[in-house]
Parts: sequence; structure tokens; C-alpha cells
Amino acid sequence: MLLERERTLVAEYGRMLMMEGLTRGTAGNLSIVNRSRGLVAIKPSAIEYLEAVPEDIAVVDFDGRQVEGPWKPSSETPMHLALYRERPEIGAVVHTHSPFATTFACLEREIPPVHYLIAMAGPRIPCIPYVPFGTEALAGSVSAGMGPGKAALLAHHGLVTVGADMPEAFSVAQAVEFVAEITWRASCVAVPPVLSPEQVEDALRRMARYGRSAPAREEGS
Repeated sequence: MLLERERTLVAEYGRMLMMEGLTRGTAGNLSIVNRSRGLVAIKPSAIEYLEAVPEDIAVVDFDGRQVEGPWKPSSETPMHLALYRERPEIGAVVHTHSPFATTFACLEREIPPVHYLIAMAGPRIPCIPYVPFGTEALAGSVSAGMGPGKAALLAHHGLVTVGADMPEAFSVAQAVEFVAEITWRASCVAVPPVLSPEQVEDALRRMARYGRSAPAREEGS
């Protein structure tokens, strides 16, 4: 089976999208690229996340031609491929219809930096003007509109996040939804204050250093 590891991860993280409440039904999609083989494993169109197994996951080349899998690839395949072509550091793409992030997308508003976790997505999360789903026009607008960040809102549609691998792209989607929910809840009480650009930049630097590191070895050990 082509891209067995990547297809297994797409199926596993698809179930996690549902369990985390980041999408519903068959909406949204996710993919992983294997650049050495020039292939992408992507969720099929209209397949239930909780029922999908690795063999169900579609495999396409960079021209969008399906090379393996029994089901048609996601209608948003052009968007995924455009991101992979434009940004060689991207290893995975996640597209959700998570409720709080999508609320901001339907308001055509960026999510303000009310919490430092927004730095997981970059200094800002742009909201890209509405373009019909599944079109080459949407693919072009997302790849151009996201910029160097790791997330973008699609007006009247949903959220797209990227990462070096699937765990990172998924974590960014979780973080964006969390900040969107906190912003909505805080706005029910008052207009929430936001972090300054300098504070967001500081959070970005701290995020870049965040993670496990090997303990220092004692002299002579």
C-alpha cells in the first residue's frame, strides 16, 4: 500500500478531529505530503471520519492525479496541493469547520490576540475573503493569503492550518479554536484587551524555544 504511514496518520487524526469537536459529519479534510515520492495522502470526499481506515485514504500526485485509494479525494485537494507547492516547509494541512473559529470566519474578522497561544499560528491569523469551496480560485487565495503563518480563516467557510507534520498542524488547529472560544466568551462580558504586537512577538520567540530538551550532562558523566 502506497504511503501506509501517512494514510494511517490521516485516518487517525481524522478521528481526533471529530473527538475534539473540530468538525462535524464529513466536513473538513486533512492531508500529509511525502515529498521524496511526490505524493500526498488526503482524506476522501464524503467519507465518515470515524469509519475511515488507512486503505480508504486517497493518494494523489502534485498534479492532483489520484494514484491509489478507492474513493475520490477531497474537493479541497487543490488547496492542499497549492500550500505544499508554495511552502516547502509544510508537511501537513488541516482544514476544519470548528465552531468558534468558523464564527469569526463568518463575521469576516480576524481572531484578536487575547491569549498568547495565538502565537502557535503566527503573529496574526488572516481572514481570506470568501471564495467558493473546492475551486482553484480558493486554492490560490489561501496559498497567497496565509503568508508565512500557520493558519488562516476562510470567510463564511472555516479554518486552515499547516505544520511541519500532522501533530503540529493539528495542534495549531486546536490552539486557534481555543483562542477563538476564549475571545467569544470574554466578549460576552466586555471588550477584551489584546496583547501588543511586541507581546505577540515575544510569545512567538518563546514558542520557537518551547519543547523538550535533553538534560545537561554533568562534567565527566
